Amino acid sequence: MELFRNKRIKRLFLSLTACLAGFLLMSQLFLCLSQKTKLLAQAKNPAALAAILLAILTLLFGGALLALCYSYFCGEERRLKEAVSIILDFLGGDTDKRLDCDEEGELYRLFHTVNTLATVLDAHVQKEQQAKVFLKDTISDISHQLKTPLAALNIYNGILQQETPPHSEASKFASLSEAELDRIEALVQNLLTITKLDAGALLFQKSWEDLADMAQDVISRFSFRAQSEQKQLLWEGESQILLFCDRNWILEALGNLVKNALDHTTPGDRILVSWQQSADLTQISVSDNGSGIHPEDLHHIFKRFYRSRFPDSQKQDPASQGIGLGLPLARAIVQAHDGEISVDSHWGSGSVFTVSFLNPSKL
Repeated sequence: MELFRNKRIKRLFLSLTACLAGFLLMSQLFLCLSQKTKLLAQAKNPAALAAILLAILTLLFGGALLALCYSYFCGEERRLKEAVSIILDFLGGDTDKRLDCDEEGELYRLFHTVNTLATVLDAHVQKEQQAKVFLKDTISDISHQLKTPLAALNIYNGILQQETPPHSEASKFASLSEAELDRIEALVQNLLTITKLDAGALLFQKSWEDLADMAQDVISRFSFRAQSEQKQLLWEGESQILLFCDRNWILEALGNLVKNALDHTTPGDRILVSWQQSADLTQISVSDNGSGIHPEDLHHIFKRFYRSRFPDSQKQDPASQGIGLGLPLARAIVQAHDGEISVDSHWGSGSVFTVSFLNPSKL
């Protein structure tokens, strides 16, 4: 039988069988001796004495059986706990950990299967990391190759703008060309940044930063655009709230959220940057009362290059829409800081993007 390939199970069954055989043998021996020596006949109550002696014998052998079973199951529980500990170490990053499966039996066959699965997963992780590094290097090479022609095109476009008469068709197309060149540069830079984040090639310089000071930096960065578009850019929150982060990268993420809000609002609308801290979380929100997000788009807005199928009625110029990397980049930065980003939006009445970080004492 497959069950008895495990030597510990075989030893348990042999021990139980030996105890049962010993009990039967001792019972028969006791009865034989009692009849020959007339021990029971000399007692005042032979039946009661026989029952007591058999009960004692039963308790002794029953205790032996319980001790054998307890010892076996304690050993199995110890082995399972050791297996769970090794699996948790593997999940924690120690990919060299493996379960001991040198013995025979179904349990050790399971351990062997787990080891095989761990080896396959480790190989897949390494292959994925290599693919990410290759992608990062490839996009880095492409971006560096594009910088030279883009710089040249910007120079040529600047010369055209200087040489063409103002308000002419050539001047108009030169301005459109400059905007498209800026979009290409932003696309290349964002692609390079995201691939570096995916590959874990960016090292964050974290320190304790004041959220009010960071919010002022974001507001000042976009205040000119907000004023020129006749939009209100506000901020509110408690003072002396600190966040352990890389200041420049979190500002980049928040800047993308504010830019997204500006892109989806019209003159007279309001964008609010706010923050708060509870016992567990530090949260930063960017809210607006603009066009909102269509329900069918909510689950896709953080996908790279995603473009909504539903036209934004508040966008007069579809060509001014982004390239679909701002929100994915913001999410990648936040997740690299062990945070999460969520959105709550109603079509036609605005959106709220919330960035949440677990406080260090709760990590």
